[in-house]
Amino acid sequence: MSDNKQKTDIELLEEISNNDTTAINELIVRYRGTVETIAQKYVGSPLEKDDLVQEGMIGLLAAIKSYNSKKGTEFVTYASRCINNSVQTALRKFSRLKDIPQANIVTLDEDFFEGRTVLSAEDEYLAKESVSTLTEVLYEGLSSFENEVLRLHIVGCSYTEIAEKLGKNPKSIDNAIQRIRKKLDRVTF
Repeated sequence: MSDNKQKTDIELLEEISNNDTTAINELIVRYRGTVETIAQKYVGSPLEKDDLVQEGMIGLLAAIKSYNSKKGTEFVTYASRCINNSVQTALRKFSRLKDIPQANIVTLDEDFFEGRTVLSAEDEYLAKESVSTLTEVLYEGLSSFENEVLRLHIVGCSYTEIAEKLGKNPKSIDNAIQRIRKKLDRVTF
């Protein structure tokens, strides 16, 4: 688009399906605030806020990868659910529910999106499975270095900043990002 009109989520998702990485970055920037808002609800849990945000960003990536507009749900609703589910799954895995105060656990049945369509049980299940698959790929398929690069990239660090923090050169960071993208492209939901 040559004009200054902001692209819709659907337009960006279509571009992503055509392997446009700038569209992925634009959606990530657009939904960063949503991720932080959802992560904020769990501050005080066993995970630190940065970890909660990272888990939320994993949920956002899963939503981007698995969203199907034909299901009748707006992307914002679907993404919010995936983000929330990803954070909850991380919390459950971290403490196996024994250390989480029940007041901090949000069930899938609660509707935080007044006036928006609620996902069907089937869609919630599929979204949760997609997030679980992506989480598994990230934890088992990426090296610890790649996981750290991805975490820093998701929270908005530039290649140079990541390189400085990890004691590497920017080219090795770029190579790691390319390997991560290739691994994520092979994920099927």
